[in-house]
Amino acid sequence: MSRLDIKTYPESILGTRCIPVESINEEVLSLIDNMIETMYAAPGVGLAATQVGSPLKVIVADPSVGEDPDALLVLINPEIIHTEGKMEEEEGCLSVPGISAKIKRFEKVTVKGLNREGKEVVIEADDLLARILQHEIDHINGFLIIDKLSRAKKMLVKNKLKRMDQDKE
Repeated sequence: MSRLDIKTYPESILGTRCIPVESINEEVLSLIDNMIETMYAAPGVGLAATQVGSPLKVIVADPSVGEDPDALLVLINPEIIHTEGKMEEEEGCLSVPGISAKIKRFEKVTVKGLNREGKEVVIEADDLLARILQHEIDHINGFLIIDKLSRAKKMLVKNKLKRMDQDKE
């Protein structure tokens, strides 16, 4: 396994609508393992394939940040099939470092996808896990948290990111 580079805004891959995984082969399994290692090393609670430069519909999530081995989720071709309620909480993103914003999400979601063995799984999630799954599924559909902000807030965030980028140079 190896850690992958996490792509950051404004890299174009982050706006890519991912393609479904047609077959779960060694390449896909290796991507999954590397994504898990990268997520834990970041540290983060979720990671989508686009964030590491792959255009495949693959996400990994672990709301326990590695504390509970049973909490790790791998979803291939995930899709939200049911939603309930509303919540708004502060959210950050590994691809938009140094930025957090209040993002509106569904309180509960039901997500369908395949596990790494290719078996269909249905996950009913609420609270933090629901937020993580929605965030990562947004990524594979080409959306970042800044896309969910009002026009004024989006401009403030983009200006902050530009200043942070200039400070690095």
